[in-house]
Amino acid sequence: MPNCPECENELDVDVEELEEGDVVACDECGSEYEVVGVDPLELSRVDEENEEEDEEYFDEDEEEE
Repeated sequence: MPNCPECENELDVDVEELEEGDVVACDECGSEYEVVGVDPLELSRVDEENEEEDEEYFDEDEEEE
């Protein structure tokens, strides 16, 4: 089983069942990862908070103009 890149806890997933685009979550720290590759397994962190902050920052810039 793969480990969470954030906290090193084992991710409870069946690697053979994963497909690109699937999202897996760590039970320990709650981090979510999108599967971007399956052979070898590659995960990319899904970070919704940063996306929202970027949108808010962009909105603030628009208001200043």
